[in-house]
Amino acid sequence: MTADGDPLSADDARILGLESAVLTGHTLKLMILAPGHPVDLRALRAAVLARLGDQPRATEHIDAGADGEDPHWVSAPQFDIADHVRRRAGSECRTRADLRREVSALMSEHLDRDRPLWTLDLIGPLADGSEAIAARLHHAMVDGIAGMRFLDAILFDPHDAPMHPAGIRPSGGSSGSSGGSGSSGSSGSSGSSGSSGNPADHGAGGSRDEWRRMPAAVIRELGHPGARSPFDKPVTSARELAFTSAPLHALKAIGASRPAHATVNDVLLALVAGGLHTWLAARDAGRQLRAQVPVSLHHRDEGKADLGNRDSFINVDLPLAETDPLHRLDRISAQTRSEKQQGDAALLYDLFHALGRLSPAGDLAARLAASPREFSVAISNVPGPRVPVTVAGRAVDQLFTSSEPGAHHALRISAISNASDVGIGFCTDPTALPGIDGLAEAVGGSYERLHLAALGVPA
Repeated sequence: MTADGDPLSADDARILGLESAVLTGHTLKLMILAPGHPVDLRALRAAVLARLGDQPRATEHIDAGADGEDPHWVSAPQFDIADHVRRRAGSECRTRADLRREVSALMSEHLDRDRPLWTLDLIGPLADGSEAIAARLHHAMVDGIAGMRFLDAILFDPHDAPMHPAGIRPSGGSSGSSGGSGSSGSSGSSGSSGSSGNPADHGAGGSRDEWRRMPAAVIRELGHPGARSPFDKPVTSARELAFTSAPLHALKAIGASRPAHATVNDVLLALVAGGLHTWLAARDAGRQLRAQVPVSLHHRDEGKADLGNRDSFINVDLPLAETDPLHRLDRISAQTRSEKQQGDAALLYDLFHALGRLSPAGDLAARLAASPREFSVAISNVPGPRVPVTVAGRAVDQLFTSSEPGAHHALRISAISNASDVGIGFCTDPTALPGIDGLAEAVGGSYERLHLAALGVPA
């Protein structure tokens, strides 16, 4: 039960501690609304405000406390919905290029720590009559799955279909489909399976068995650092975003066409790998990259107000040098299948939480896992709405998500499903890694090549 003074969880406090002058700590969800009459801002504010009662974090902010005290959630004094639901002003936004510029600027702006850590910015109308809503949600408040639950609860017009039942099954044992987190990984909507059970749910015998399996998981995931990453560059607070999309039904069909069925998340990794191959080849960099794929360990039976972070990861080698798109997919799929069957994500979650109680061992382990020699780029996939949704009566035609880059990881790639499409967002610091729109185009081209190959159409 949430009440004033609730301490942040260890995961949420750790994420809050990562925020700095150059790291904002939030994710951005971009919803592009179908052309229509301009959204009435006052009516939108009233509608959102009326639905905040079941979302305590929506009206709380973080009290950092005195020296030596843990941060707590406390009620925000003088909460004003106008501070959180507003129209983006100050520059004309008529084209998709203008929209990309505006959300890039929003991505670089810190949320106000004295207020609840979320905002909804209405942008447009664009020349075609569409409008956009950019939702920023701090990772200390929500991860990817929890963020979509939050938006479903306060913003999307009421609908009958619940969000995807992403996350692990609460009984342990065989896992359900895994959701992504804002940091998060495989999408339940995309047919990806998640970690094999939850160590915290197993009995003592199960826990002993998992600790016996821990060394092998560490070796698989962290035991072979690679060459210097092409994205191992210092970052500033500047941000540049780009987007592309692919039809979900086609991604499912590509996965189903393989002799060993590939998940949609495998297909996503394969088409991103193909795009990175093209983009990096033009820069004369990179033949193989390790991707860190966040995996959600949320429970399927959690309530809508269960926010916060509960995620782990697996590391996946992306065979950029592989020229055949189907062989590339099969190699990725074989690797992720093995890691999921071994339950690596859940094992690592328990390991890092155990080490976190043994500082400085926990700090050393965290630095090792975050090293650019351990992985080059994080690629997450969050389950979005299963059915078409609306905001203020306007259809959400497209949905994208973006997570910020990190220290020594100047590129971040994030995907999210929206009924029939998967939107893919790219975020970088343009001072460290310019031309991110070229990568979005390259990933779009990679999808076309993989789709044609799966249909048996010669290249």
